[in-house]
Amino acid sequence: MHWKDLDVWKKSHELVKDVYKITVSLPKDELYGITSQLKRSAVSVPTNIVEGFSRNTTKEYIQFLFNSRGSLEEMRYLLFLVFDIKFINSKQYEKLESDCVGISKMLNALINNLKCKIK
Repeated sequence: MHWKDLDVWKKSHELVKDVYKITVSLPKDELYGITSQLKRSAVSVPTNIVEGFSRNTTKEYIQFLFNSRGSLEEMRYLLFLVFDIKFINSKQYEKLESDCVGISKMLNALINNLKCKIK
């Protein structure tokens, strides 16, 4: 198995592409603020999945999945913020939020599955 085969990686990779698409429409004066932070947190989700998958131990893998989940929650807040200050519309926000919820559930399931393997 390869990390590209993981559904949670596939979904989080798609979410990164969606986040990049919406950041194009954010105000240019936010390029080094919200826009940059939103992109970094989005990219961090699948990146941590990849890095954890490539580690030597299940315990390390789990830690990277926790990092991924933390980045996902950071991104969820930033998406809420850009919606709340009217940089994106409700349809955009609801789709992205729904995707985040799904990825969060997938990360939690993977973490729990891996925890069972180390007990």
